[in-house]
Amino acid sequence: QVQLVESGGGLVQSGGSLRLSCSASGNVFAIYNMGWYREAPGNEREMVAHITVGDITNYGNSASGRFTISTNSAKDTIYLDMNSLKPEDTAVYFCRADLIAQPPQHTETYWGQGTQVTVSS
Repeated sequence: QVQLVESGGGLVQSGGSLRLSCSASGNVFAIYNMGWYREAPGNEREMVAHITVGDITNYGNSASGRFTISTNSAKDTIYLDMNSLKPEDTAVYFCRADLIAQPPQHTETYWGQGTQVTVSS
């Protein structure tokens, strides 16, 4: 089984910062892409930031200029550094990974359980 475990959410004041982490573990054969998505009440899930195994990054409009996605050397953990947080950033943040599990067959998408980020005004 493959697991994506997120951490780092919490309550922060407007203008503050948080760092989210997501680690993939279990029967992972290869990871191709990982990313962060968020879902606020009444809204659809949206892409926040995305990183490929070749370290190519892409950001959603809401994150550009304030958030930074990065990965570790093993490419099995991603981070999201969020600065200048606003109340509208309040959402559940989900980690996503496109990977091949053991035994290797095809690429599948896995999601973490989500971590709550609340920004107070």
